[in-house]
Amino acid sequence: MQQKTKNRLSALFQPQNNSFAKSAGTASPEQHKPGELDSQARLLLLVNGLFIAAGSLSGTFVNVYLWKVKSQFAPIAWFTFATHLAGALTFWIAGAYVKRFNKMNILRAGMAGSALFYMLVLLAGPLAVSYAVPLGLVQGMAVGFFWLAFNVVYFEITGPDNRDRFNGWAGLLASVGGMLAPWLSGWLISRLPGSSGYRLIFALSLALFVVGGIISFFLKKRQSEGLYAWGFSFRCLREQPEWRWAAAALAAQGMREGVFGFIIGLFVYIATKSEMTLGNFWLITSAVGLCSYYAAAKWYAPRYRKWGMLIGAIVMSGILLLFFWQVSYVTLLAFGIAVSIAYPLFSMPMISTVFDLIGTNEQSARNRVEYVVLREFALDVGRLLGISLFLLVTSFSVSALTLNWLVFAIGTGPLIAWLCMTRLFSAANAKQSRA
Repeated sequence: MQQKTKNRLSALFQPQNNSFAKSAGTASPEQHKPGELDSQARLLLLVNGLFIAAGSLSGTFVNVYLWKVKSQFAPIAWFTFATHLAGALTFWIAGAYVKRFNKMNILRAGMAGSALFYMLVLLAGPLAVSYAVPLGLVQGMAVGFFWLAFNVVYFEITGPDNRDRFNGWAGLLASVGGMLAPWLSGWLISRLPGSSGYRLIFALSLALFVVGGIISFFLKKRQSEGLYAWGFSFRCLREQPEWRWAAAALAAQGMREGVFGFIIGLFVYIATKSEMTLGNFWLITSAVGLCSYYAAAKWYAPRYRKWGMLIGAIVMSGILLLFFWQVSYVTLLAFGIAVSIAYPLFSMPMISTVFDLIGTNEQSARNRVEYVVLREFALDVGRLLGISLFLLVTSFSVSALTLNWLVFAIGTGPLIAWLCMTRLFSAANAKQSRA
């Protein structure tokens, strides 16, 4: 593992002593062997897994539920748009609290807000489609609270020696949750009469968020120091060219995620008219993703980041050409399997490299909250642009050919992201040559 660490991009940006990242906050850092995860990291993985499982249980089927009430793309797209808009604003505003006070309260607020969202969906019933935007705002605030706190704590409890491993295990747990939860949801919905299955899975998601919130109290209190710099993101983009490239890459990634996060599940349901088949789709693709993340966590060394990310981006973009032949369950499943194999190759270099940038030196680590906000801003700008483009195009036409070209254009985001990230990889190689 030490040999791998020498090749990490983070090692080129960070000083030899990384204690400033690990000791941030009030809790004393736990000792662990290089490359291993301590108990706090494992507990954070558990909380993350519960959050993702709860979202996976109902997330896809919220969109299907809205579609069954009103078979139009616009309400679902506006719901997603509101979610990401609220998430971005929550990151920016809540960053001040996270910087000055106990960030674990923000993480718990995210769990509580997610539970509130599903409670509101249960209360609204079929009227939820009429309140798609307000519901999206509630979900966006909850998600913003959770991921802001999670990403800051993640940075603090991981370092260059174990960040890739944490990301691999996080992806593995996400795949397990994404594999079993939607399948269980589809099975329950197909077995119970009327909308009883939907009400049950929404209630189960609510319960999982409550459990996750309780477990989060076992995470040690971690308190940041200093004042929150409200204009930090804009100043950073103006003064630091490496962050301009990172932000552009994140925006390109977000553009794809914003649309694909809801459209693929809808395509599967529209093609099959079966919640059980949709559950099977996520079961199969997430099972493949589980194996892919496991392999990536075990063998994906930092020195493979540049070309591994390119391979992942090519596969994720190229497989979309299948939809010009036909959009059916078979082609959607082929797409899902291909992306599940390729996504770890693409995403792990993105996540690790950007967080390595945050750990460039002690000063940048002290601004970790502002950097996490900048990272999320870039992602959400891309998501909002992608959804806005989707809303604009579909307001004129929803023909199969139009949707195919739209999905293909947005789906090339990973290639754009890779082109931007090569600037960071090139800078790393140049520093390594001079070392």
